[in-house]
Amino acid sequence: MKLPTLWQRAVAEAIGTFALVFAGTGAVIIDSVTGGGVGHIGVGLTFGLIVMAMIYAIGHISGAHINPAVTLAFATARHFPARSVPAYLAAQFLGATLASLALRAMFGNVAHLGATMPYGSAVQSLVLETILTFFLMFVIMAVATDVRAVGQAAALAIGGTVGLEALFAGPISGASMNPARSLAPALISGTWQAQWLYVVGPIAGALLGAVVYTLLRDHRTGGAA
Repeated sequence: MKLPTLWQRAVAEAIGTFALVFAGTGAVIIDSVTGGGVGHIGVGLTFGLIVMAMIYAIGHISGAHINPAVTLAFATARHFPARSVPAYLAAQFLGATLASLALRAMFGNVAHLGATMPYGSAVQSLVLETILTFFLMFVIMAVATDVRAVGQAAALAIGGTVGLEALFAGPISGASMNPARSLAPALISGTWQAQWLYVVGPIAGALLGAVVYTLLRDHRTGGAA
């Protein structure tokens, strides 16, 4: 069977990231427009469900990274070719930016287009984003790279992790875990409040999650095969 070309995979990543930002930040915007019609729980579930849906939709085409931090972590752990990284990152940021543009055209600059901003100190949110993305990447590595994991449940595990972390951490840091998800609405809305932490935290957490899972997988006790 012929494998998807790089441009096909990049287009899939753009579509997947568009869907993530359109649905996720769209839920934030609509919640603001309707005076709480979606609610915090609804926003968290929206992020988890759209990630789950996109993994099912494009996972077999591009791997459904839909997150620059995940792409960089996969490449660092040698589960993704480094030569494909620029195309994936460009596609992800393009998809996220187009989604934010579409939302602004429909609703105006409402709720900062769902841009993430720290509730408390930037350091507090930086640490939180790092830990959140660590666990997200740890789960992704388990279901996407380890043959001992139940592959069919990958979308449920990853989407569930995103939804869970958004539910409890969203009010503090926004639970971004994704530089494209944060930078696109910040850029289009003109909201640039400590956005550096939504690049540094997710990338650091994803790299750490990939490295730690690799160490656990490759150094099994008792020399088991």
